[in-house]
Amino acid sequence: MFDTPDQTPVARPFRFTGRIRSFYYAFCGILRMIRCQHNAWIHAAATLAVLGAGFLFRVSPADWCWIVLAISIVWTAEALNTAFEFLADAASPEFHPLVRDAKDVAAGAVLLTAIAAAVIGAIVFWPYIEKLLR
Repeated sequence: MFDTPDQTPVARPFRFTGRIRSFYYAFCGILRMIRCQHNAWIHAAATLAVLGAGFLFRVSPADWCWIVLAISIVWTAEALNTAFEFLADAASPEFHPLVRDAKDVAAGAVLLTAIAAAVIGAIVFWPYIEKLLR
């Protein structure tokens, strides 16, 4: 990105192969997150369970929108948290209380999105479960 001696950014021309490479790196990042973050395994299991329930209950297209939104906010928060943890560890390999606090806040953001997703799931699935129980 920086091709000049004074580190001024230079715009590069659009290349289709560059875009394909970007997707490759993005998928590598997702796989890295899933491999090294144990909470991502929990999110993956929850995602599969919710998708299975959605198909089982034959939820409406509008309800699918809420389900997809809930799943995507949790995965996005987990990905950002993972990236933040990697950067924090690189910037401060030794323990630092501010880095710990920052990591805790980022993890808290993931927890907040997971709680919100669970609430969305309860709202979406309750009518289907209630109908099944009648």
